[in-house]
Amino acid sequence: MEAPEAAIGELEERLGRYRRDRYPVQHATAQFHLGVALAGIGDVERAEAALATAAELFDPRTLRAEHAKALNALGSVVRLAGRPEEAAQIFGRAASAFETDGLRVEQAAACFNLGLVRRELDDVRGSITAFTRAQGLFDAAHAAAHAAAAARELGASLFAAGELDAARDALEHAVAGAARAGDALGAGSAANVLGLVELAAGRPGDAVAAFVTAAAAHARRVRPAEHAMAKANLALAHEQVGDPLRARVAAHQALGVPDAPPPVRAQAETVLRRVGPGDPDDVSALLADEGPEARAALVRDELGRWVDVPDGDRAREAAAWVDGQLARPAAALTLAEAWLAGILELPPAELEAVARAVVAALAHCDPAAQERFRAEVSMALARFHVPQLIRLRDTFNRIATELGEEAAWR
Repeated sequence: MEAPEAAIGELEERLGRYRRDRYPVQHATAQFHLGVALAGIGDVERAEAALATAAELFDPRTLRAEHAKALNALGSVVRLAGRPEEAAQIFGRAASAFETDGLRVEQAAACFNLGLVRRELDDVRGSITAFTRAQGLFDAAHAAAHAAAAARELGASLFAAGELDAARDALEHAVAGAARAGDALGAGSAANVLGLVELAAGRPGDAVAAFVTAAAAHARRVRPAEHAMAKANLALAHEQVGDPLRARVAAHQALGVPDAPPPVRAQAETVLRRVGPGDPDDVSALLADEGPEARAALVRDELGRWVDVPDGDRAREAAAWVDGQLARPAAALTLAEAWLAGILELPPAELEAVARAVVAALAHCDPAAQERFRAEVSMALARFHVPQLIRLRDTFNRIATELGEEAAWR
């Protein structure tokens, strides 16, 4: 792919070859691409000048589609320049021009942009009209991901207008549509807003389901800030359901994300002040009652938190895990299997850190407890494929030897 600076230089050179007075269409085309490239590197002022020239030179009578595309791009740049009212007018003109030419997807994009600007101008009704039109056009064109994005923004505007049931319908459509289109970011964003709508409507149980979806869609390592937000919102929903245990675990997981934004941290901390800081045994207690899918997600998030904390905190988490498994003999195999499956998903260095913390924590238990814990882990290991079993068993034994302990993992 050509570097932006090289592409810009080539386009500027092309402008010199195709003067606007002799080659207006070629000049406009180069200005259009130059404006898009300049916008991509944040040079808003020059991008606006280039796109305005392109829109002027593309004759709306004979080159209506090109004129409309230049207008749509120009509107985006004007919006970035902080002139939303002017941008709204430009997007409206672009949408009308696309409609005349029957370009539904392009018209939908202009309507979508118009909806964003209308909401910025506190014209919620105008944004609802624009997003409704955008969604209908995207649906008609079978542009699933774009239709889901329009439904998400429509739901957000309906939420702002206080139309909770309509917002819920739009956002459920957005979550499902984004998931079908393979758009995890879109699905997670829509699910998070859906959860907020459910909380506002007094349906915290439904909010829990929405925030669980949002947290899963926003993977902790891929989109940490969004994941933390979903977890903090999940903590609030659990609190409103009357489930302080799950509220505490979700709040701690939100706080365990290093890049959690300050408002997210503040919300999680507020929930913990209301429901209490909890017990080190909370996660084990919760895991014993969860189903397989929820258990796997919980362990994945917990181990991600272990990896990100200092060694001393990881040692305390590992000790709490060992104690929690030993305290629940009836659930020991379930807990051990969940933990082993979780660490197998980690990169090698992180697997090593977590395994080392657990082996070190076990060394502080009495011999009988050590033997029982290792036996429970060995029975859980038997449920894995042989290469995985051997890898983990050898890792535990090597770490035990390095720590001066008996290499007794079987």
